[in-house]
Amino acid sequence: MAIIETRDLVFDYIRRDEEGNVEGIITAVDNVSLSVKQGEFIAILGHNGSGKSTLAKHFNAILYPTEGTVFVDGMDTRNDEKLWDVRREAGMVFQNPDNQIIGQIVEEDVGFGPENLGVPTEEIWQRVEESLKAVGMYEFRKYAPGKLSGGQKQRVSIAGVIAMHPKCIVLDEPTAMLDPLGRKEVIRAVRALNDVEGITIILITHYMEEIIHADKVFVMDQGKVALQGTPREIFSQVEKLKELRLDVPQVTMLAHELREKGLDIPEGILTKEELIEALHL
Repeated sequence: MAIIETRDLVFDYIRRDEEGNVEGIITAVDNVSLSVKQGEFIAILGHNGSGKSTLAKHFNAILYPTEGTVFVDGMDTRNDEKLWDVRREAGMVFQNPDNQIIGQIVEEDVGFGPENLGVPTEEIWQRVEESLKAVGMYEFRKYAPGKLSGGQKQRVSIAGVIAMHPKCIVLDEPTAMLDPLGRKEVIRAVRALNDVEGITIILITHYMEEIIHADKVFVMDQGKVALQGTPREIFSQVEKLKELRLDVPQVTMLAHELREKGLDIPEGILTKEELIEALHL
């Protein structure tokens, strides 16, 4: 069974004027059907305004469908009685870690979620230790979050979600506010959670280089799924990605341009190593 499934999902925003009168309706997610299996690493791409973050908020029941259905581990997200079960199974990490970290000390922050779930104290500390080790932040457990870098804060946010033992973690542009080093730290931690812990990952991003290790990619445009496939299948469509206003990793673009110049290079090159091999260097 799929851990996340949407069926004909539609979500409309109601636009109002200053007096609160309805001015119009904006369809942010338009008839999206997709399925995510347990243990998969899924990436959802799209330019700003494509609907990807609105879609992500349905996976944690922050938003409810205008039409269609969203299932999380078989539970309909519109079933109020299942709300906390849904949010326990699909944890959410947002753009700005400062909005998610509330504890004065790192280990206290990570333990906050399990404590609210009524987890016994001894098990809470076990979960805190396991979660911080999983994201490489255990040595910082006694630090104040304000002393950490952006990448470290985001890894603490992820640890706080892991401590609640979700089956799936949805990351809504978790590296958007980070520098390149912070982005690498966070993506490395996320990949490890998927590879080692078997946690299902849904990564919402517009950084193309973050998705090359995903099992499957969905590309959003105007609320619809415009493309879907493996990273190699997606990156083989350079011109289509340009039409969708998405950047392509430098190595993929270089390989594409060399191919257009007549070199015998396959489409969908993902890494420098692949390009070197294709060039027989």
